[in-house]
Amino acid sequence: MIRLFVALRPPAQIRDALLDLETDVDDARWQDEDQLHLTLRFIGEVERVQAEDIAAALEVLRAPAPTVQLAGVGAFGGRGRSGQLWAGLDPRGSLAALHRKVDQTCVRAGLPPEHRAFVPHMTVARLPRRLPLGAPEVTAWLRRHAALTSDPFTLDRLILYRSHLGPTGASYEAVLAVPLATGDRAH
Repeated sequence: MIRLFVALRPPAQIRDALLDLETDVDDARWQDEDQLHLTLRFIGEVERVQAEDIAAALEVLRAPAPTVQLAGVGAFGGRGRSGQLWAGLDPRGSLAALHRKVDQTCVRAGLPPEHRAFVPHMTVARLPRRLPLGAPEVTAWLRRHAALTSDPFTLDRLILYRSHLGPTGASYEAVLAVPLATGDRAH
């Protein structure tokens, strides 16, 4: 079985800005530079044949490259699940449209449709289950970085990643990169 997801990778200066957020929450498992991305569609484990079908379908996908900026931070988790700290992105409309297009492409390749709500974000840390989202250090981190912003940047490649799970977390291998249309090519 092959574990896959489709994502956008931010440019180096944005990854650097995200790495600067990685302080002051004890026991958080901070993402390293190679792990920073915006997931458009988690696929999960599939057989090799289906992975090849998904790659072939994504390879011909055509869409405009979204231009976005960092926009605040947030947290997910609770109810017995590990939490996550994340950086948000705006505007969300172009990212939501690309998410729908990727999801439709995956459905045509034989996957069930995505049913979770799409919230454009980039995970910067995973929290241990014993650290609730309401913990003082998490609350302080969220307050300290609430006004996070950046200059606009373009996400110009759709990437199909293979995820390798290990004892210290996941590592990601780019399997396919699909250029997205920028400027005049976007129409």
